[in-house]
Amino acid sequence: MRKPLALLIAGLLSAGVAMTAPSPSLAAPATQTVPEIAYTRFTLPNGLTAVVHEDHKAPVVAVSIWYHVGSGDEPKGKTGFAHLFEHLMFSGSENHKGTYFAPFELAGATDMNGTTWFDRTNYFETVPTTALDMALWMESDRMGHLLGAIGQKELDTQRGVVQNEKRQGENRPYGRVDQNILSNTYPANHPYQHDTIGSMKDLDDASLADVKQWFHDYYGAANTVIVLAGDITPAQAREKLTKYFGDIPAGPPVPRQQPWITPLAKSSRGVQHDHVSQPRIYRTWVVPQLGTDDMVSLDLASTVLGGGKTSRLYQRLVYQDKLVDDISASVSPFALASQFQIQADVREGVDPAKVEAAVADELKKFLADGPTQDELDRAKVGNRASFVRGLEKVGGFGGKAVILAEGQVYRGDPGAYKKDLERIDGATIASVKSASAKWLTKGDYLLTVLPAGDGFDPDKEDAKVVALPDAQGRPDAKLPAAQQYSVGKNEVDRAKGVPQVNQFPDLSFPQLERGKLKNGIEVVLAQRHTVPVTQIHLQFDAGYAADQGHKLGTASFATTLMNESTKSLDSVEVSKRKQRLGAITSIGCGLDTCTASLNALNDQLKPSLELFADIVRNPAFKAEDIERVRGQWLAGIAQEKTQPTGLALRTLPPLLYGQGHAYGIPFTGTGTEAAIKSLTADDLAGFQRNWLRPDNVKILVAGDTTLEQIIPQLDAVFDDWKAPDSARPKKNIAKVAAQAKPRVFLIDRPDAPQSLILAGLLAPSSKAPNDIDIDVANGAFGGSFTSRLNMNLREDKRWAYGAFSFLRDALGQRPFLMYAPVQTDKTAESAREVEKEAVAVVGAKPLTAQEVDKIKSSNVRGLPGSFETTASVLGALSEIVQYGRPDDYVQTLKQHTEAVNQASAQKAIGEIVHPQALTWVIVGDLSKIEQPVRALNLGEVHVIDADGKPVAAKAAPKAKAGK
Repeated sequence: MRKPLALLIAGLLSAGVAMTAPSPSLAAPATQTVPEIAYTRFTLPNGLTAVVHEDHKAPVVAVSIWYHVGSGDEPKGKTGFAHLFEHLMFSGSENHKGTYFAPFELAGATDMNGTTWFDRTNYFETVPTTALDMALWMESDRMGHLLGAIGQKELDTQRGVVQNEKRQGENRPYGRVDQNILSNTYPANHPYQHDTIGSMKDLDDASLADVKQWFHDYYGAANTVIVLAGDITPAQAREKLTKYFGDIPAGPPVPRQQPWITPLAKSSRGVQHDHVSQPRIYRTWVVPQLGTDDMVSLDLASTVLGGGKTSRLYQRLVYQDKLVDDISASVSPFALASQFQIQADVREGVDPAKVEAAVADELKKFLADGPTQDELDRAKVGNRASFVRGLEKVGGFGGKAVILAEGQVYRGDPGAYKKDLERIDGATIASVKSASAKWLTKGDYLLTVLPAGDGFDPDKEDAKVVALPDAQGRPDAKLPAAQQYSVGKNEVDRAKGVPQVNQFPDLSFPQLERGKLKNGIEVVLAQRHTVPVTQIHLQFDAGYAADQGHKLGTASFATTLMNESTKSLDSVEVSKRKQRLGAITSIGCGLDTCTASLNALNDQLKPSLELFADIVRNPAFKAEDIERVRGQWLAGIAQEKTQPTGLALRTLPPLLYGQGHAYGIPFTGTGTEAAIKSLTADDLAGFQRNWLRPDNVKILVAGDTTLEQIIPQLDAVFDDWKAPDSARPKKNIAKVAAQAKPRVFLIDRPDAPQSLILAGLLAPSSKAPNDIDIDVANGAFGGSFTSRLNMNLREDKRWAYGAFSFLRDALGQRPFLMYAPVQTDKTAESAREVEKEAVAVVGAKPLTAQEVDKIKSSNVRGLPGSFETTASVLGALSEIVQYGRPDDYVQTLKQHTEAVNQASAQKAIGEIVHPQALTWVIVGDLSKIEQPVRALNLGEVHVIDADGKPVAAKAAPKAKAGK
C-alpha cells in the first residue's frame, strides 16, 4: 500500500425519456434517530478541557488538540501570525530537538498534520494505542516547553516555508480571490477581514519577540481542548492527560470575541484579473455564525440552489440556458459570522452579465417560493448520509474527533452536532424560505475574475490592501502575566526524553472471501461491520491506457457520460434518485483501470443496486448530454493548462514513454481538445462495449454484508449481463528504454511567483517482486516528510513548501517523479539540489541503514491505522486484484517490510534513479528562469507550449543606436 503522503501528491496529478415519479420506497423518512457519538468530558485543574470517545474497532487513538486562537485574533500588522506559529510548533521543543515528525514516523502515526483557520489552530495525529504516551508527551512538551527551542533560525526557516506556501497558493488559478472577497465583505476592523495566510510584509516583519508573545498569550492549557477518540477509556485518558498536561500553566485569560455579523448595506462589485482560462463569478453574502437556526436553514438552501446537478442554478444555467460550465452554492460556517457564496464558471463566448442576470432571476424565484418538499427531503437525506459515512474515522481532517472538538471549542458542547441534525430534521419549507429571505436579500459582493491580458502585474492587481485597525474585543497583545490556576503534580521527568514505543498492536484486516455470479463474474468480499454501509466496485481492465491509438480522452469522457443518463432515465432523474436513496455512484478511470462504484446505505441497498446496474449497463450517450459535457470538458482542459501541476502532468508522460506506448498520454486522462471535439456517441458506445464488459470485470465489495447476502443481490441485477462476441482489446505497455541523456523542457507561465519542477524517470511495474523494497527506498529518498528531498528544499533551504518523490502505480513501468514547487528566484538552484540528491543517492551518499529502518518502522507501525475505513479496505482489495497479489497480502506486509534491508533498498533505488536519463519539465516565468536553468547544463533545453509542442526562440531586442 502506498503511504498517505505519496497518495496525496499523486492526487495532485484524476431519444427523449419520460420522467417518472419517485416510488414510495425512495421517499425520505420523515424523522430519524440522531446518530450518537458517545463521549465523556472533564476539565483538569489548569483549565484544559478533555473530551474522550471510545471506539475499539481498531488499535489506534486519534489525538486532536485545538487551541482557541486563529487568524481572527491577529491585531493590525501581524496578519499570518496564527498560521506562522502553527508551523513553528513543528520545529521541536525544549526536550525534543529537531523536527517534530521524527518520533511519530517511527511509531507509525497516520493522519498527522496541523491547520489554522479564522477561529482555531489544531494539531492532530492518529497513533497506535501503544504509542499514545509518546504522542501525549510530544504534544505536552510543545505546549508547555516550547519557547526555549525557538530561536531566530527556527523562525527564519518556518517563515520561508510559510511564504512559499503563500506563493504556491497564489500560483494557482483564482489563487488571489479569497483576500479580495474578505476585504470587500467584512468591515476594515472585522477579525475576518484578512485571510489566514497573511501578508508577505507582516510575515517579513515578524520578530522573535512577537511570536513568543503569541505563544504566551494563546497557548495556555485553559485555552485548549484535547479530544482522544479510539481505543481508550475515559479513566485511562484522565490518568494520562493529568500526567502529561497537568503541570502546564493555564495561561492568561483570553478575551473571547463575540459573533459579529456584518451584512453589507448595499450590493457592490469588483473585477480581478488573473492567469485563468475562463471568467468566474463569485457572489458572496455575510450570514449568521455556525450553530444558529438560520445557518442550518441556509445550508439546506445552498443545497437546493446550487448543490449539484439537480439544483435550481445548475438546472437553469447549465442544462437550460447553457451559460456556464459549472455553478454551485455553498455556506462557509465560522464562529463570528459565516459566508453564503454562489460560484459560476462562465462558458466560453458568454457575456458574464447574462450569467449574473440568470442567477439573480433564479434567486428571486427561490426567495419568493422557498424549496419544494422534494427538494428539501433530498437535501436532508444527503446531509444525513454524509454524516453517517463520516463516523467511520476517529480522527484526521474529519472524523469523530473533529466533530466533538468543533462542538466544544465553538459552542461549549461536544454534542452540538446533535442539535444541528435535529434542526435539519425539523427544517420546513417555511423555515428555509424565511432564513433565505432574511439574509439573501441584504447586500452582497459580486466579484468577476477575468483572464489577464498582456502587461498584467499581479502585485499591482492586489496592491489595495485595506488597513486593519484594532477591533473591539480583539485580545490585547500586552495582557498581564498569566493568571495561574492550581495545577496537577508534575509526574513526568522530561530529562529522560520522549517515551520509547517498544510494543505495537497487530494489524486487523478482514480475510478476503471469493464467490461468483451465475454469469461467471468473480466477486471478492472484505467484510467490515462498522457502519451500515456497503461499497461496491466494478473494476474493469481499461483505463486511460486504453486510449492509445484512439482519440485521447475517450476512456474518461465515455465513463463520465455513463454517469449522466440511462436509456430509461434522464440525467436529472438519475441524480434525484441517488439523492433520495442517499447513494453515491460514480464511473471513472485511472491509468490502467476504469471503475464503477456504489456506496449505499444498507437500508436502501436493493433500489440503489438497481439504479447502479442501470447506470453501468444501459448508458444512453444522449446528444444533449454529450454536448453539455463536451463544453465542460474543453473548459477543464483549458484550466489544466493554466495550472502548473496540470501542465506538467499533461506534457511529461509523452516525453517519458514516447509515441505508441499506452502511457505516452497526458496523465490527467482528459485527452486533447481536438480528440474531445471529434468524439461521437458511437465512439463512446464502442468504448463501453469493447472494454466495460462482463468478461473484463471483477466485482469488489467491502462493508456491512456477507457473501451469502451480497451474491444474490448482485445476481438480481447482473446475472443476465452477457459479453459481446468480439475479443477483448489489448494495450501496449511494452518496456521502454531509459533516455540516453538528460533533457530539460521549459513551459512559460508569465508572472508566476513559483516554478514547478517535475523530473521524471521510469521505474519497474507495481507487480515487481521487489515492490516493497522500492516503496521503502522511495520513502527515504523523497516519499516522507523527513526524506532527503523535503529536508533539503523545505527545512534547510526554505525554497519550497514541500519537495517529494513519488511513484504512480501502474501495470507497466511506473513513472517515478521528483516534485518541487519552488520560489521563482531559486528555480535553478533548486533544480541543482534535486539533481545533486539524485546523483548522491546512487553514488557517494547511498541510503543509510538508519534511513531505511525509519521508513520500515513507519510503514509497519502505521498499518493498524491505515485501514480504519471501508474505503481504505476496498482500496487495498483493489490493488490486490489489479496487481495479482495474494489474498493475504496486507496481513503479510509487516513481515515482508521487515525483510527489507539497506542493501535491498539501495538496489531498488539504483534500479530507478539514473540521473543521466532524467527528463525535466519546469513550469515558470520564462523571462526569469530560462537563462539560469540553461546555465546549469542539466541537459539539452527545449521550450515547449502547453501541448508539448516546440516554441520558437524569441529574437533578442535590437540595441538602440547611439547619438
